[in-house]
Amino acid sequence: MIDCIEYTRLLHSANNKNWKKWGPYISDRQWGTVREDFSPAGDAWNYINHDLARSYAYRWGEDAIAGFCDTEQVLCIAPVFWNEKDPILKSRLFGLTNNEGNHGEDVKELYFHLDSSPTHSYCKFLYKYPQAAFPYNELLEQNKRSRLSPEFEITDTGIFDDNRYFDCYIEYAKADMNDILMKITVHNRGPEEAAVHVLPHIWFRNFWRHNPRFTKPEMFSAAENCIQTSSSRNGEFYFYHEPGEQLFCDNETNNERMYNRPNEFSCVKDGINNYVIHKSKTISAEKHGTIGAVWLKEKIKPGASKTFRVRLSKTAHNDPFEGFDRVFMTRKAETDEYYRQLEPRKFSSADKKLLRSAAAGLMWTKQFYYLDVFKWLFGEPGDNPPYRHYRRNYDWQHLTCRNIISMPDKWEYPWFAAWDLAFHAATFVHIDPGFAKHQLQLILREYYMHPNGQIPAYEWNFSDVNPPVHAWAVWHVYETDKKKSGNPDWDFLERAFQKLLMNFTWWVNQKDANGTDIFEGGFLGLDNIGVFDRNYMPPGITKLQQADATSWMAMYALNMLRMSLELAQHNKAYEESAAKFFRHFLNIGWAMHHIGRRDISLWDEEDAFYYDAIQFGNGSSQRLKIRSLVGIIPLFAVEIIHADVFKNLREFNNRLQTIKLTRPDLTRIISNIDKKNEDGNYLFAIMIDDRLEHLLKRLLDEAEFLSGYGIRSLSKCYQENPYIFDYNGNNYVIQYEPGESSSDMFGGNSNWRGPIWLPLNYLIIHSLRKYYEYYGDKYKFEFPAGSGNKLNLKQIANQLTKRILKIFERNNAGMFQYHPANQSCWSKEYFKEHHFFYEFFHGDTGQGLGASHQTGWTALVINLLLEMDED
Repeated sequence: MIDCIEYTRLLHSANNKNWKKWGPYISDRQWGTVREDFSPAGDAWNYINHDLARSYAYRWGEDAIAGFCDTEQVLCIAPVFWNEKDPILKSRLFGLTNNEGNHGEDVKELYFHLDSSPTHSYCKFLYKYPQAAFPYNELLEQNKRSRLSPEFEITDTGIFDDNRYFDCYIEYAKADMNDILMKITVHNRGPEEAAVHVLPHIWFRNFWRHNPRFTKPEMFSAAENCIQTSSSRNGEFYFYHEPGEQLFCDNETNNERMYNRPNEFSCVKDGINNYVIHKSKTISAEKHGTIGAVWLKEKIKPGASKTFRVRLSKTAHNDPFEGFDRVFMTRKAETDEYYRQLEPRKFSSADKKLLRSAAAGLMWTKQFYYLDVFKWLFGEPGDNPPYRHYRRNYDWQHLTCRNIISMPDKWEYPWFAAWDLAFHAATFVHIDPGFAKHQLQLILREYYMHPNGQIPAYEWNFSDVNPPVHAWAVWHVYETDKKKSGNPDWDFLERAFQKLLMNFTWWVNQKDANGTDIFEGGFLGLDNIGVFDRNYMPPGITKLQQADATSWMAMYALNMLRMSLELAQHNKAYEESAAKFFRHFLNIGWAMHHIGRRDISLWDEEDAFYYDAIQFGNGSSQRLKIRSLVGIIPLFAVEIIHADVFKNLREFNNRLQTIKLTRPDLTRIISNIDKKNEDGNYLFAIMIDDRLEHLLKRLLDEAEFLSGYGIRSLSKCYQENPYIFDYNGNNYVIQYEPGESSSDMFGGNSNWRGPIWLPLNYLIIHSLRKYYEYYGDKYKFEFPAGSGNKLNLKQIANQLTKRILKIFERNNAGMFQYHPANQSCWSKEYFKEHHFFYEFFHGDTGQGLGASHQTGWTALVINLLLEMDED
């Protein structure tokens, strides 16, 4: 149990109240999102791009560099920079759109999430700002290259050579719940004196234009050192600053620039930018508006630094900077103490830094996410509806999001994704259990979940189907929290269970087309892992009977069984649910081995592997013999349940005996449910005994799945011998690609044909630990396969964990393994200390690929570190 001041704050800040009212909840990118797309053809990437973003007043949210706002995003603060060379102020992060990048969208900036307490009472962020003109055009032009080439990054431009850049540290500390201190410390890392302009901004999100309930707020110069804000939504605030020129404009669209029509307001959104850069008369002479800034300038000598201070407070202060540094020192010390109690004592300094960095990234990637699909489709009351040829998400008109949500990556993926969020919660439970539970319950609420029971996937297509891992996350969070606190949160478990019943029913009704407990689902988050797009089969193939979809559902049934048994301990009515889900699990396990007229099994005895099967128009079926993570996922359908759980469940035990007597064939397909181990545990699993042994031989074979850095998503055997599916005169080919994909499938941003993905690796390790809980030292397997070195399943889980953690360790070149080998800057001072958390990793080298700040599910390194310690 953690016992410190920050933990006490956390207990009093449930549902993002009190000390969580303010936080780093502003997106890194609002432009190029579905939310802000009002184009007729649904071309979100091109409707508002980076260049237009400074002139366009967003409808649904804001973006900034290291921004801070309240939970309703009424009022925002953030730093803005200028180096006297750039053609625009640096107010938002630059990156390429999906069409501009040779491997999809990609941010082209260097920034790091350095620290954050769970309540954001202290936060720290680093932005590396070049002193030369930012290479916007070079990054655009150099990335017009083949998908066979690597991405051209900002470090490839040479703009950081000779350390000619500023390290801009942005820190926040709360003196109280509505008293926010911001400190911007700019270091000149270069060899010469350099000028920097820092413009701390304060602004209102434009909530008044589309909602007549709210009057337009205002901000004005209250004194030479203070901008005052006033709003019917949050009252009065005071923005104190050091001596500088106050600038004001309105958060309204520049119609002249955007649409070539007259502006409705004299000082529009880009007014401050145009005043500073072009000396245009585009700011308010009356010092009044809805965007305010203070213009601070400094020439910094080489190796020196300058600190800029501002304070946003609900309370008026005579001396706003009295005790300023003391507040930072106190909040930083409290944050250190919180994490010190979380970290096991035997952690190395490198492990502590990795855990703290991952936690910081997870905290910084919270975002105010706002979208009302009905209004997005049909416009505001009394307005004409937007003109659209393509009405995206038309079936989700009930969906109304207005919450703080954990994002996968606030630049690359600034929208919630259902299965990502489940993994985020699995890590959040170690840092902020209340937030973990809140996130899992949020997505199940009636204004998110579809009336038919489907969980929304992500804003590009809420109807897409993600792996059903929500129940796993609910049980994992409940069990972890119970273990840490000693108190079972029955209310959380029961509320989630009731909504998950609806979602499970949706899966059974919608994704089991034949009613035979063999499930479909399309790409299911694994994008291009199939030999063809699993959402769109070739003509003549009527169904894809998916080993992964069916295994996910077996895991889902087990998760629901386990929750039912837990709830039945204090409400016997849940014995009915337990019996139902036990039967579901048996039916799915049996069906995986008895498909169609030829009684085909998804398990191939000769290859000792699970495969997808395709069903043809004549009803016949055939396996697609591709060894990928699809065939590993049956490993996840495992649960260990102690005999004491069943002791007082009379009704469930009676149902269990009936099933065993009437359908002994069902129970034989899984573990012997009559047999408990010496610790009194029963094993419920699909992958047992010889099937487990054979699968592990492939999983732990370095010529197939086992990399030096984790488990690959596709067997390496296809590197030299691609799998070819010859059908109706067409060859469908899949080849091992350890890095970013050369395929255009899913917009070219799909990479499941070889790379290492942390969420699936974590589930593999998590499952192996469960199997060990039952088998103990009874079963040992070669690790790696063919080495003669035999380990038990816990030891194998530990060895896999160590391989993954090698990605985050320094190599012989002095830089973290995930950095590109050709970028030596990552071994240099000021570059080498800070971590990135990539979306996925190269299957052979461990190089980080995809989104570089996907601390969402890559923060699972925290779980791996903590669970290693438990051994």
